[in-house]
Amino acid sequence: MDLSQKRHFWQRVNNSPKKELQLRFLHRLHRLLNNGYPIIEALEMIQWDNQLKSIASSVMTSLKSGSHFDEALERVHFNQAITAYLYFVRSNGDLLSSIEKCITMFELRMLYMKKFRESARYPLILLVVFALLLYFVKQSVLPSFIDLFQNSAETASTVMLTITLIDFAEQFVVILCLILSVGFLIWQFNRKKVSIDKQIKFYNMIPLYRQYKRMEISFLFASHLSSLLTTGLSIKEILVNMSSQKKQPILAYYASLLTAELSRGIYVTNLLANLPLIDKQISAMFQKNADTEALEKDLSIYAEFQTEEMHRKIMKAITYIQPIFFLILAGLIIFIYMALMWPMFQLINTI
Repeated sequence: MDLSQKRHFWQRVNNSPKKELQLRFLHRLHRLLNNGYPIIEALEMIQWDNQLKSIASSVMTSLKSGSHFDEALERVHFNQAITAYLYFVRSNGDLLSSIEKCITMFELRMLYMKKFRESARYPLILLVVFALLLYFVKQSVLPSFIDLFQNSAETASTVMLTITLIDFAEQFVVILCLILSVGFLIWQFNRKKVSIDKQIKFYNMIPLYRQYKRMEISFLFASHLSSLLTTGLSIKEILVNMSSQKKQPILAYYASLLTAELSRGIYVTNLLANLPLIDKQISAMFQKNADTEALEKDLSIYAEFQTEEMHRKIMKAITYIQPIFFLILAGLIIFIYMALMWPMFQLINTI
């Protein structure tokens, strides 16, 4: 990524409205549209809120100049998940329903982040405290033990082993943090240079993230396909539409593969079943339903079920955070206790 791209990336991060503000804007807009207000008039009314005034004004200006709704939101630096989901309003024309589904998706995402922070905050504080305590034991207590027990070779060797283990743990944690940090930055700045096929293979190598990504891509595919089927477009036209968008690269890549399959006169069921980040249940739906109306209904219900399943699994995973941290803390406490008391026991046994 060159300098101008990096500058654009950080500028976008810094200028992006708070997520709560983005959500409030969507809620207000949905309520007004649901009450029959035209979008321009709705945006004028949203400007009554001083915190939303600049956003509504910018979006309204963009729409009047001929921009699409997702483009207008992108110009005021809305979250990429929002603009990517609302991209398909260009094709299905159902702004009200799309905003409603987008709100639900974004609210759940914010809920997961909130629950994660709440679950991780207290254990992390305790972990840092105990890590500092362990460092103090290594720097101050254990060296004095070496001086105290210098006449006992066995006890002194135990203390030296403890210091070595603490040094190794410190170095391991520091190196791991550096690798993860550098790897994350390199991935963020160079992800667009990596081909989609290689990205999918990389995601597929990470067990837990692979499962989440499969559920996410399956939900997006089913949700967008069901909404576009209501417009009367053929499956091939819908897939061409999906493949032309750039906001969801994996979805576009899969759509292009499916379009190529249809162009060769082969139905998509076999390919769908072999795509690693698409649930095989979607392939079964295509195989079962020759009628587009029935397929649209099944995909819509599947998207709802997938949302519920994602919510259940993510919330369940978050509940494991505190027990895992507390097990680590328990291990640190036992280690500190043994580091202090075991040399004493060894000395007593020599008396």
